[in-house]
Amino acid sequence: MYTHYQVLVIGGGTAGIMLSAKLHREQKHLRIAIIEPSQSHWYQPAWTLVGAGTFDYVDTRREEASVIPEGVDWIQDKAVDILPDEHMVRTETSGEYTYDYLVVAPGAKYDLEAIEGLAEAMQQPNVCSNYIDPRKTWNVLLNFKGGNAVFTQPTTPIKCGGAPQKIMYLADDYFRKTGVRDKSEVIFATPGSTVFGVKEFLATLQGVIERKDIIVRTFYAPIKIDGERSEIHYKRTQPDAPPFTPDEKLHEREEGPDTVVIPYGMLHLAPPHVAPDVIRNNPKLAVTEEGGNKGWLDVDIHTLQHKRYPNIYGLGDIAALPTAKTGAAVRKQAPVVAAHLLAQINQEKQPELQYGGYSSCPFITGYGKMVLAEFKYDNLRDSDPLISKFVDTTKEQWSMWLLKKYGLPWMYWNLMLKGIM
Repeated sequence: MYTHYQVLVIGGGTAGIMLSAKLHREQKHLRIAIIEPSQSHWYQPAWTLVGAGTFDYVDTRREEASVIPEGVDWIQDKAVDILPDEHMVRTETSGEYTYDYLVVAPGAKYDLEAIEGLAEAMQQPNVCSNYIDPRKTWNVLLNFKGGNAVFTQPTTPIKCGGAPQKIMYLADDYFRKTGVRDKSEVIFATPGSTVFGVKEFLATLQGVIERKDIIVRTFYAPIKIDGERSEIHYKRTQPDAPPFTPDEKLHEREEGPDTVVIPYGMLHLAPPHVAPDVIRNNPKLAVTEEGGNKGWLDVDIHTLQHKRYPNIYGLGDIAALPTAKTGAAVRKQAPVVAAHLLAQINQEKQPELQYGGYSSCPFITGYGKMVLAEFKYDNLRDSDPLISKFVDTTKEQWSMWLLKKYGLPWMYWNLMLKGIM
């Protein structure tokens, strides 16, 4: 183990492993290390299926040591400070490491204190989150006897923005199967203006919502959860919104000029996300301007090179990019970072390869149904041309369900993490 590396990578998740594997495949002589404290590596995209009782939780885990690329050092520690002017990273227990080039990929952090009462509510038996423990979500579905089933998300960026909808669609199917749907109201409350921003896929999702008789509330920002009373409080943020009229069947009520309270029999939510402290508290590296990107790594949106430190790159959830934070995005980001980084190392002309904002949201709309929503910057459709020759990915497809349940996990463990794709 060394204390200086040509390439030092912070984060041993999807982004850090894939990038390290690609670099090592391209140039085996590079001295590369990954700083990652966890002993477990999780395939989190399958947690939606775990939460719906159709995927085994244990199959989403591997030992971290098993996915570290051969020839790459693993520093099993946590990065606590980055000194970009000194080309140095300080860790929690093993000291300081210096680098020629730094790749920042520590993912995102959940902030349960950002919504009043959320941390306490998560201890209640009827509140769950696939982001935190999908096994509890499945238990909540098993024990749901009726009432309001509320699915919601925060005002912050989140990993896989479609995930709160996916489990909702599966829950609706399950409630119908178990005979409690006619005693229930399924509600999707989002701080956004719509359920999805890409028009080619929005029409299909709206059809699913109508078919399933789901109640949608837009411009609803969650601000408080009362776990003891099983109530969630929302601030209505729509400009020039019409006066609030409570829906009697939901037993909702107004509390103050802009606050709506909805009782729930079950609540599923994505927790607020923030950048890990090592970036969020570092004004030299993070976006400092107010707005949705504040605290995230300040990178060029096409090359993922840091805007102020050219020997630093970021990829994955930590990067301040106007696109969804997904593993699919990493698949297109990693080759770009690898190409530019290797050109720098070898003192070659920078390649023309750029990241166009590609991301993907496999919208599971029920057991055996999926819409493969692929898009790029500016909410433009960016569907795979080969798949699109055979399948209309804007529609619900059984073949896409098979891809989600069987194909994508295999590709992840056997191709992505090995830097092959």
